[in-house]
Amino acid sequence: MKLAIATTLATTAAAFAPLTQKTVGTALNSDFSGEIGVQEPLGFYDPLNLLEGADQKRFDRLRYVELKHGRICQLAFLGQIVTRAGLHLPGSIDLEGNSFDSYPDGLAALFGDEAIPKEGLGQLVLFIGLLELFVMKDVTGTAEFPGDFRNGFIDFGWDSFTDREKVRKRAIELNNGRAAMMGILGLMMHEEIAAAGGNNPIIGLFGAYQ
Repeated sequence: MKLAIATTLATTAAAFAPLTQKTVGTALNSDFSGEIGVQEPLGFYDPLNLLEGADQKRFDRLRYVELKHGRICQLAFLGQIVTRAGLHLPGSIDLEGNSFDSYPDGLAALFGDEAIPKEGLGQLVLFIGLLELFVMKDVTGTAEFPGDFRNGFIDFGWDSFTDREKVRKRAIELNNGRAAMMGILGLMMHEEIAAAGGNNPIIGLFGAYQ
């Protein structure tokens, strides 16, 4: 968990980068102050100096990682809200007939005394690994920007947007991902406090800790 928290914080801080067109940076002139995501009140925010001396390729790699972490955290935060509201997948999670809602929510489902069996966790890891290797990537090499996984298949009207609209929507996703990273980190911390017997007003909003 400590590694997950440290990774989330480092990635979030790395590429807070404005709602303008991309500025090309080189190792000799690393000016990324014109990148999507640089905005008030922080402006260009790189407290760990991960972009010091970086070129455009390095920035694009960090932006790619930031977007991916943001997307994962948006799903994680939504999963916390949904499951703690009592909504679970129907049916059984294994061949023994154990239902999805028979296991606790949040981190306890993975690491608690009543966590899902290791076989179930292995299936989750395998499924995510397959998505990472074969689906959630630029398979066709036609991506317009880091994190563009449309691959000529999923569009949702993207090509009909103006350049300004595209920049705005990319900035919205980036900031939603940043908010989700901080949000799920907060929920994880409150869950640990609750597991240790402390008061858990935040987790309590989404349902009793199990």
